[in-house]
Amino acid sequence: MNDSAPEPAPETAAGHRPRTVLLRGGEVYSPADPFATAMVVEGDRVAWVGSEGAADSFADGVDETVRLDGALVTPAFTDAHVHTTATGLARTGLDLGGARGPADALARIRAHAAARPDDRVLLGTGWDDSAWTERRPLSRAELDEATGRRPLYLTRVDVHSALVSTALLDLVPGITGLPGYAPDAPLTGDAHHAARAAAHASLTARQRTEAQRAALRHAASAGIGSVHECAGPEISGEDDFEGLLRLAAEEPLPRVTGYWAEAVTSAKDAARVRELGAVGAAGDLFADGSLGSHTAHLQQPYADAPHTGSALLDAGAVAAHVTACTEAGLQAGFHAIGDAALTAVTEGVRAAAERAGLARVRAARHRIEHAEMLDDRAVAAFAELALTASVQPGFDAAWGGDDGMYAERLGRERARTLNPYAALLRAGVPLALGSDSPVTPLGPWEAVRAAAFHRTPEHRISVRAAFTAHTRGGWRAVGRDDAGVLVPGAPADYAVWRTGELVVQAPDSRVANWSTDPRSGTPGLPDLTPGGQLPVCLRTVVSGRTVHARPIE
Repeated sequence: MNDSAPEPAPETAAGHRPRTVLLRGGEVYSPADPFATAMVVEGDRVAWVGSEGAADSFADGVDETVRLDGALVTPAFTDAHVHTTATGLARTGLDLGGARGPADALARIRAHAAARPDDRVLLGTGWDDSAWTERRPLSRAELDEATGRRPLYLTRVDVHSALVSTALLDLVPGITGLPGYAPDAPLTGDAHHAARAAAHASLTARQRTEAQRAALRHAASAGIGSVHECAGPEISGEDDFEGLLRLAAEEPLPRVTGYWAEAVTSAKDAARVRELGAVGAAGDLFADGSLGSHTAHLQQPYADAPHTGSALLDAGAVAAHVTACTEAGLQAGFHAIGDAALTAVTEGVRAAAERAGLARVRAARHRIEHAEMLDDRAVAAFAELALTASVQPGFDAAWGGDDGMYAERLGRERARTLNPYAALLRAGVPLALGSDSPVTPLGPWEAVRAAAFHRTPEHRISVRAAFTAHTRGGWRAVGRDDAGVLVPGAPADYAVWRTGELVVQAPDSRVANWSTDPRSGTPGLPDLTPGGQLPVCLRTVVSGRTVHARPIE
């Protein structure tokens, strides 16, 4: 419990003393002191971390004391890949993530349509025919009947294809002539992007803001202090992007770092990206699509389709973008999943390094989203070029294993090569963990668990390594090495958790025993063994401001 009222925003204006808070009587995860039980926050910075006995010397001089009653304090998580508005719409709208098959999905669509009679366009997400008992997408005739012939836009779980009703098609003149259109199949490519633009145009500014606020509040409740918004002209509009950045700046919510996925070929292009408020021309700048939608670009055909997916960027286009961004001092990046797409990206970045200089390219910390089908050569290229791998362990949890969607699309042998986190870390490649929400839910401890208990054992990493990639890794991915860790001087972004016994969890017995011996001084983290209860977030603080709180019991 607290010894004083909840704190307001810290006073930082000239002439005002920053507010100080003492947290004590718990466990503080900090490299400054592996046995710390207390922490002092002054304004928006961590001021001190140490023992319970030493905390007595601060007790009389602070504005608030938070008695942790054994709770764990960690850095707040950073989710390095989020689509905020879509996440909020999924939480407040039609989510087919739990649908068992076509009949169940259609029943949910009918109920949603009946409950939203005034919506100009019905919006939904989350359908996954690879997990349905009857493995087929819904037909357009079925959608027309279920909606009462109203416009419907319904994205697949991977957000790389969509089901639409005939009334939605009627809102997009010329859509039948765009690449990715099929008379009675999910839309992909340009046709999908056009349909998405029409559907999202139906949202009012108020609806967008409400969705964004709902998503960010949910993130805060999960101990997430920062999200990387991966926006762009093919994903969300400029109004949506700028509105989100404004909302996060004005209200007590998690930080939002914005990426705008638009090709840059000149200093003028780079300046425009900055004017939007983005830190980089990166995120979902698509080199290919997704495995679930058969649009990830492969070197060999899919196991269940007679083609190799969609090549959306070649090495030349990648090189031009990276060169222009590097010369402008702007972070570049791409969405790349298939092995052919990743080859194009690494070859393009290497060509950019030859033009702009390897040291400058490395210093820019360009990033690749998803990076799933990496072989040894690609991993080595990531290390050589200092590329950050922005990855989503929830993908493996959802679709990995010998009987999962990956194996269905690629065959078991190729599927077992996906998401090689251990190989990336061994090569020195920086990892930043995220969810790609709403593709997989906002759930940082679930992501850490998925990385530590990867369905392919040789790709597993320690809980500590995964936790670091989900906290400090996200900050490093935006060029900040001073954050995501609880040490004096670091930003006061932290979360308080109710959890069980703290342990040092290694992926297998080959890890040296000293690291799990208490005498080593390695700080412990919650036991994330599958099936066990995950930590519960009691408080999330961003820059010294509480953005989520529930009683510390």
